Amino acid sequence: MAAKLGVIEHRFVRLPDLREAADITGASFWGLPPTYIPLRNSVFYSFAASYAEEVRASAIVGGHNKDDTAVFADVSAAFFAALEKAFRAGSPILRRGRLRIVRPLRQMRKPQVVRLASSMGVPFGLTWSCHRDGKEHCWKCAGCLSRRASFGEAGVEDPLATGGGKVT
Repeated sequence: MAAKLGVIEHRFVRLPDLREAADITGASFWGLPPTYIPLRNSVFYSFAASYAEEVRASAIVGGHNKDDTAVFADVSAAFFAALEKAFRAGSPILRRGRLRIVRPLRQMRKPQVVRLASSMGVPFGLTWSCHRDGKEHCWKCAGCLSRRASFGEAGVEDPLATGGGKVT
């Protein structure tokens, strides 16, 4: 996807120690899905803020949608306001640049995001929603089921669902 969009620099960060709630022995994450990763977004946005400081960016853009806020506290407006404040407090460069965390999809439900993406020509065949490893979507996990429901509600054909789930 990054190559198709002409991304100038693409960095990979390996985070093998992040685990889903279902894989953490002895811990209780009552009320959260088994795919919940403790404070995952704080980790991801910290990497983004580090890069923003390096390149003197004034914004970090996240793609969280309204449906995410019903499940995960680390996509709430309060979380991002506090995180933005912490990044500015911890970095004179980000403070001077008035770093902002922008979430343009925050008021949209997943089907609305699918419709918007479709209207923009997003190559859905290059996207990934499955919570499991592999080369094809499992179509059984929460990510796959949500994807299927969102495309269905949006009235948009999912090329992965019709093409066996393989990312092309």
